[in-house]
Amino acid sequence: MTDRAVLKQAVHDKLMSLEAAELAAAKAHYEAYLKESQLDEREVHDKDDLVASRESRDLAAAFDAPVQAHHAKVDAIENTDFALTDTVRPGAAVSFGGRNFIVCVSTTRFEANGKTYMGISTQSPIYLAMAGLKAGESFTHNGAEVVIDDVM
Repeated sequence: MTDRAVLKQAVHDKLMSLEAAELAAAKAHYEAYLKESQLDEREVHDKDDLVASRESRDLAAAFDAPVQAHHAKVDAIENTDFALTDTVRPGAAVSFGGRNFIVCVSTTRFEANGKTYMGISTQSPIYLAMAGLKAGESFTHNGAEVVIDDVM
């Protein structure tokens, strides 16, 4: 049982580091464009300076949404119970069809302990189809019957 707990912790840690890196990158883009949007008040600025400043301010505003989205994902990860479980629920690691998922937030694929995982949201149709099920039970997704191989 300890090995499963260690694996689950590794998946959680990788999920958190992945999302923290995404948040840091989004913040860096936001801050860079925000800095570029600020004009030195001691200098006279021409129309091109003002246009460039406005464009940078608009780009900074565009990066604010990803910053907020990644903050929300980090909060969700921090507030989800990742304890071992035998039921598909938030925080569960679920395997079927040779693929591995962690139920919490949507992510790109990532590696943990030699396996590839993908984070899925609790709002995703596949999660909604399998919520509450256990290993060996099945659900229908995109018209196909899927058997859950493992839940932890």
